[in-house]
Formats: sequence, C-alpha cells, structure tokens
Amino acid sequence: MTSTPTPTVGFIYPDHAAEDDYPFAAEMLGVDLPVVHIYGTDLHAVPELLDLGSPEKLAGGAALLAEEKPDAVVWACTSGSFVYGPDGAKQQAETLAAATGVPTSSTSFAFVHALHALGITRVAVAASYPEDVAKLFVEFLAAAGIEVLSMSSAGIDTAAEVGLLSPESVVELAVENDHPDAEALLIPDTAMRTLGALSTLEQRLGKPVLTANQVTIWEGLRLAGHTAVNPSLGTLFEKGHSHGSD
Repeated sequence: MTSTPTPTVGFIYPDHAAEDDYPFAAEMLGVDLPVVHIYGTDLHAVPELLDLGSPEKLAGGAALLAEEKPDAVVWACTSGSFVYGPDGAKQQAETLAAATGVPTSSTSFAFVHALHALGITRVAVAASYPEDVAKLFVEFLAAAGIEVLSMSSAGIDTAAEVGLLSPESVVELAVENDHPDAEALLIPDTAMRTLGALSTLEQRLGKPVLTANQVTIWEGLRLAGHTAVNPSLGTLFEKGHSHGSD
C-alpha cells in the first residue's frame, strides 16, 4: 500500500537511452514520474560529463519540469554527478534545488542513500563506463564510507550504445562481475535498461542489486516523503526500505 496523495517526482535525464524505465516504474508503483531531457555529446568522458551536468544545462531541465509541479526532482545521471566529486555533486544538487524550489538529488547520491538504507557497506561495481570514469564512481562511494571490493569496466563509450544492451547482456554483465564477499552489486549507468531484469538479477546473484534508474526513482520518492513497495523492483523496494536516511 502506498501513501496518499500520489506524488509527482520529476527527472532530468541526459539524451535518450533507457528513459522508458521511468514510465515502466510509474505504472508498477502507481506514481507520476515525468521525465525531461537535456543534451550533451553522449560520451562517457570527463570533460563531456562535466558539461552535461553544468548549472546551465540543469537549469534548463528544471525549467522544462516546472509545469509538472514536481514534489521532488532528481538529476538522473550517475556519471554526470559523481564526476564532480562529493562536494561538487552536493553543490550541483543545491543549485538545482534553488532552481526548482523542491528537494533535489542526483543518481550518485541515490546510490549512497540506498546503500545506507539497506545497511550495506561492501559492494561490487559492474560499470559500463570506460575505466577512468568508473574509478571516479569508486572514489565517490569511498568518500561515503562504501568499500568497493571489485570494479569492472565494460569500456562502452556512449550512453546510446549502453541503451542497446539486451536484458540478457545486462544479466551477463552482472553475473560475470559480482564479488563473492560483496553485500550488493551496483550497476551505475542510467543509460542501461535494468528495471525489468531486477528480479532475475537478484535471483541469480542471491543478493541485492542496485541499478541506476532503480535508485534514482527510489531517491525521488524518498525526497517526496512517499513509500512505494513492489518487490519485483528489487530488495530496495521491499517494505521498510523506502525511507532511508541521508
């Protein structure tokens, strides 16, 4: 059972890849999850990611969301937030909050808050990014007290390519890059379509799997003060986990 009234959580999503995860989740959870788009060069490279997450571009996204009157807003891009480092990503979220007038966050912080909510501190990371970008995510997690036991990099250069991965490829990526001592596996790219595979992923690995679009949606609902439960979206959406602390 969900709380009332039904919240509206807005998402600023970079380019186009796996944004259909959001209406998929909205239908499963009975909430309103509008998505707007901002555009960059689509490369998983540090200069391009810094540009993608710039205040000017995020302000443009905030303006596009204004007519939706969201209760919370999330910058739905992991690499476009962690590339700024913890302090820069915090400033990014604060600037976005000033532009929207509602609670805001980003996918990078969503991973941290979800891990804290689940009481998890030791993880494996299966990243689609090139290695230099993936290492920045490991550093971001470390700053939040999360130990990364293993990190794999698929070395995929663009978000568009990631969005073309089949469900079978996503499962294969996860299974091949787990670590036996990790309490959870993290898949950090919002360009990867993962929500439909979460049940399979957790069954195959026997542990929580946190994916970018999953934690982004959870974070937005958390900020809006709304608990949504649907175990098919993974351990994170089981009862009792939707109100994690910062």
